[in-house]
Amino acid sequence: MLAIATDLASRAVQLILRGAQEPALWTVSVRGRVVGSLIFQAGSWRLSWFDGADRRLVGFEGAFDGDVEALAAVLTARLGAPVELASLAV
Repeated sequence: MLAIATDLASRAVQLILRGAQEPALWTVSVRGRVVGSLIFQAGSWRLSWFDGADRRLVGFEGAFDGDVEALAAVLTARLGAPVELASLAV
C-alpha cells in the first residue's frame, strides 16, 4: 500500500514539474493599468516593463524564484500601491 502511495506522489510531482517547464505569461498591473509582463520560457524568467511604468518598478533588480505571489508583494512594497500579477493562457 505504501508503494502505491509513493508511486502516486512521485507521478504527481513529475506532472507538476513538467507543467512548470511550459511557457507561462503574467501581466503586471497597478490600479487596473497593465505596466509590464512576466514571462517564463525555456527555463528562465523575464520581467519586462512597458513605457510609462513607474521607475520604482522598472528599477527592480531582485532575484525571482518563481513565486509570483511573493513577487507581487515585493513590488507592492517598492511602489507603495497594490501590484497585481494575472496569469494568461499561452
